[in-house]
Amino acid sequence: MESWWAKGADWSRFVTHHNCMIDACGRVAGGGRVAGGRRAAGRWAGGGWGRGGVSGVGWGRARFSVIDMAGRYGEDVLAGDWRRRKVTPEVDAEPDLVVEDADSGFCGAVVSFEAGAVVLEDRHGKRRNFPLLPAAFLLDGSPVTLRRPTRAPVPAARRRTASGSVAVDNVRAQVAKASRIWVEGIHDAALVERIWGDDLRIEGVVVEPLDGIDALDAEVRDFGPGPTRRLGVLVDHLVPGSKESRIVARVNSPHVLVTGHPYVDVWQAVKPAALGIAAWPVVPPGQPWKEGVCAALGVAEPADMWRHILSRVNSFADVETPLINAMERLIDFVTEPA
Repeated sequence: MESWWAKGADWSRFVTHHNCMIDACGRVAGGGRVAGGRRAAGRWAGGGWGRGGVSGVGWGRARFSVIDMAGRYGEDVLAGDWRRRKVTPEVDAEPDLVVEDADSGFCGAVVSFEAGAVVLEDRHGKRRNFPLLPAAFLLDGSPVTLRRPTRAPVPAARRRTASGSVAVDNVRAQVAKASRIWVEGIHDAALVERIWGDDLRIEGVVVEPLDGIDALDAEVRDFGPGPTRRLGVLVDHLVPGSKESRIVARVNSPHVLVTGHPYVDVWQAVKPAALGIAAWPVVPPGQPWKEGVCAALGVAEPADMWRHILSRVNSFADVETPLINAMERLIDFVTEPA
């Protein structure tokens, strides 16, 4: 804003607004209305700002201000890019997507990513890296912004129990049902728990060890099997013509299922490879089998040998198929709805 004093100034280049002019003596003349003063014939008494930027003080002088109206209101609100700007679409740089680098004109298919850049391969097999900059590529002639595709998380593999069944998480063990599974001894029970324990807890089936099966038929009668109280029995060395097969033949309840495996002892149902041996030792007839195995393998006590055997069993893959089949049949039988 520039200011001039009326006295001694050249007023020829000023023309006042609303028919007001400045005479040679520096007085306001004319018939216009001046804010803060009153209409006068050839003179203005009083002070204040006149319209159009005229200010006056007293008779002989007046102060004038030239106001830059454009500066007062800033830039033109309609100037510039007032139209909506076009948004460049983002495209996932999937393998084999063919694009062109906008700057170099190199055209190729997406093959990989390296250090934050996309690798393109042209039809001659030449490869080049290009940074993933905004609007840096052309797809079907239109600008696009390539982005590295985000991969959906791979769902976790279903956890399985030692028996190979699909594990059921966050489920409490069932209250024990009336049905039972009997096995010949504590080693049998421990091995069954090792492999099928999770399944049996979900089903609410209890495994109980027997002290041999010589009195099996009497114990079955005492148990009192029925439609809602089934009984499964796992027997060692259940082969035709054996003592075990004759004992089992005396049990004839439709609510009892007796199955077994052909091995002399449940130890032998564990695969030799799980123990790091080629085969189970052959024990001469008349010699206790477990003691004979320990002697052949250089183990002092059967208890030590059993702890070693059990520690090497992690799943059904470590035991022989006849034991697996026998146990699966028993579990299905005792959990079948009445």
